Amino acid sequence: MRKKNSVGLVGLLVLALAVAACGGDGGEGSDDGAQAKSVVVYSGREEELIGDLLTQFETDTGTELDVRYGDSAELAAQILEEGGNSPADVFFSQDAGSLGVISQAGLFSTIDQDILDRVDTRFRSTDGTWVGTSGRARVAVYNTDELSESDLPDSVWGFTDAKWKGKLGIAPTNSSFQAFVAGMIESQGEGKTREFLEKLKANDPTFYEDNGAVTRAVAAGEVPVGLVNHYYKWEVQAEDGGAPISAENHFFKSGDPGGLVNAAGVGILATAPNAEGAKEFVDYLTGEPGQTYIAEDTWEYPVAPGYKPSVDLVPLDEIEGPDIDLSSLAEALRPALTLLAETGYV
Repeated sequence: MRKKNSVGLVGLLVLALAVAACGGDGGEGSDDGAQAKSVVVYSGREEELIGDLLTQFETDTGTELDVRYGDSAELAAQILEEGGNSPADVFFSQDAGSLGVISQAGLFSTIDQDILDRVDTRFRSTDGTWVGTSGRARVAVYNTDELSESDLPDSVWGFTDAKWKGKLGIAPTNSSFQAFVAGMIESQGEGKTREFLEKLKANDPTFYEDNGAVTRAVAAGEVPVGLVNHYYKWEVQAEDGGAPISAENHFFKSGDPGGLVNAAGVGILATAPNAEGAKEFVDYLTGEPGQTYIAEDTWEYPVAPGYKPSVDLVPLDEIEGPDIDLSSLAEALRPALTLLAETGYV
């Protein structure tokens, strides 16, 4: 199961500002004696999801990995604290916002252009410091016993209508919801985002701990619809033995802020003790082995062309979320968290 991100994001952003103000830590990388043999990966991606892929990498390449799992925001904060003394070679994050914080602090090196070119431009940083490995689309998951897709609004703004009062489930402390709000700020401004949050709150949505809980509540009929990432329908279904559940995904219209497609991705630390091993790892994730694994063994979207997801999804090239640079989510996250606090969501 994916866990919710703990709300250490405010601390992460404050720390990022402090690091930026100081110009970062220019110290040398860690001189740990094992760095030549292993690649140290700080992974915000959970072991249940990518553990087999990392084992496959070790088998295929003969390169050992020292993987340190944790929450993406907390690992980013750790990297900021460690600065040039970090033992990490690679930061493997579940979201672009955490990658953006490290990039803005100047702690990533530039990834080779041939690797960047494998991935659609919307799933990599404009300065080439991080690259996406998979995509996750925001959707409305709805109970198929109570609703048909034609009942759902084309825009996430539709859920501010009084007809949806008491009928929506959300996970406001989850990083994906917070990233959605950050994306709305980037595409529509703080004023419109505040208006949306206030109107949505007036409709009495039910708060849940995480996206999995929202999806389970929808499938059980507790609420008819919820805002989640697209893969939770299949994740909950698999956890319950594989039998179909009473839930389907609804994708919003092109350009809608409710249809944000975020990216999990990787960056190589500028002070990586094993820079060559780190490059090999990033090459593997964005190349045929990694993208095949994403396509066949997860419910997320591969971000390199030519790979088809394992389940029936709206093709990624047909999903057009808000027109924003995912790298900008790092800057918008702080005002997003402020708005969420001021409007009573966190």
